[in-house]
Amino acid sequence: MKDKIDIPRILIGGDRSSAGKTTISIGIMSVLRDMGYKVQPFKVGLDFIDPSYHTEVTGRYSRNLDGYLMPESAVREVYSHAVEGADIAVIEGVRGLYEGLEATSDIGSTAQIAKILECPVILVINARSITRSTAALVSGYKSFDPEVNIVGVILNNIGSDRHGEKAREAIETYTGTQVIGEIPRNDSMKISMRHLGLIPAMEGRRRLPDFDENLSRIKTIIKEGIDIERFVSLAGSAQPLAKPEVDIFKPHSSANNPRIAVAFDEAFNFYYRDNLELLELAGAELVYFSPVNDSVLPKADGLYIGGGYPELFGRELEANTSMRESIKQASSNGLPIYAECGGLMYLTQEIKTDVSGSGNYHMAEMQGGTFSMVGALPGKTIMGHKRVVSYNVGSFVKDNVIGKAGASFIGHEFHHSEIVDLPEDTTFAIRLERGTGIKGELDGILEKNTFAAYAHLHAASYTGFARSFVDFCSNNGSSKKLKS
Repeated sequence: MKDKIDIPRILIGGDRSSAGKTTISIGIMSVLRDMGYKVQPFKVGLDFIDPSYHTEVTGRYSRNLDGYLMPESAVREVYSHAVEGADIAVIEGVRGLYEGLEATSDIGSTAQIAKILECPVILVINARSITRSTAALVSGYKSFDPEVNIVGVILNNIGSDRHGEKAREAIETYTGTQVIGEIPRNDSMKISMRHLGLIPAMEGRRRLPDFDENLSRIKTIIKEGIDIERFVSLAGSAQPLAKPEVDIFKPHSSANNPRIAVAFDEAFNFYYRDNLELLELAGAELVYFSPVNDSVLPKADGLYIGGGYPELFGRELEANTSMRESIKQASSNGLPIYAECGGLMYLTQEIKTDVSGSGNYHMAEMQGGTFSMVGALPGKTIMGHKRVVSYNVGSFVKDNVIGKAGASFIGHEFHHSEIVDLPEDTTFAIRLERGTGIKGELDGILEKNTFAAYAHLHAASYTGFARSFVDFCSNNGSSKKLKS
């Protein structure tokens, strides 16, 4: 059926944030790959770290789906584009199944994505210390929104065989919903935590000597505890989806096919796969480099520094003087530079991590001190106790490397840091209607052709991103310069 998408698909949702859906999802994806399936992973919401594990265990880039950030047409197109060549699609939810932007709608929730994609749902329940009550939970989740098709249950944190038997019997007797798995209470199912979430897979592989062993252990527990054949059968119950018109993932010609250098290493690896792919479809050649390990920038017509954890690599980033000087000189020379969150922090004068009252970030390895950064932007970064996690809604008030004044966007921000000691004449290119930004309603520092913001933008939501940046990098070599 050329006009239909007809591969098995299933969504793994949780009864709450701590249900254990991430490790269970990672384990299931890993087992399916071992069975010979080409697994296409997805993550509901704007998380960068869970998708890094999906990609690690499946060998296919995980994609983000967000019903607030993206219109329904974009959700369907991202899904349709990503599943080409896959045998099965597995979508990991976010938070509890029905948690979203508002109390009285499903906007931004896992449930919304399940309905947009007409996707069967497996509900993961944290069953610690409850048995018969699990049936009440399943009954409530199924009746709350009958349009959400909950087809099975996985019980997590099971303390004993008897515990699992009682919970299973209660659920299947009272709700008619099959329990397809029971996961024992086991510390092996935990992945090391960090102040913004899990350690990214790239850093985990480089820093943790038992990284592969931990993933293997999770896979074994999942293989023993979940009926994978039944899981695949339930995924196969999904009806074919109408294939959407291609609007976002269209190739575009570019005047000069500019080279864009992308910072990618243990300190900077928060990128949506769609952003990178759409830059390529817009005509860019991407070349990757490491601000931690490489000595200078590669030859390029533009620079993209995504988010990450520069605060955890302050000493290494400071020590790489030649790279910092290379980027500062490129910025001074007018090279188009776009930086998000961690990239913004790196481009400021310094990062200070030993801030009094900064709280517990769950990261004993963070180096205390003040570390010199690139210095291409005014201001200093401090790691504070404030934790900002929010969608942001805004518009450009000045032309910049990724858009013209007047263009609007929905994005998100996720950080512990603040930018301080900014001069009064600092130029900002973003005004926010919703969000925290750098200074009140202002975000996006603009200095020559360098543009850096706390806002993370998704190129399937703010569709002007890729073509604007590529066109700017393409034209910059001749006469086009920004005025700050």
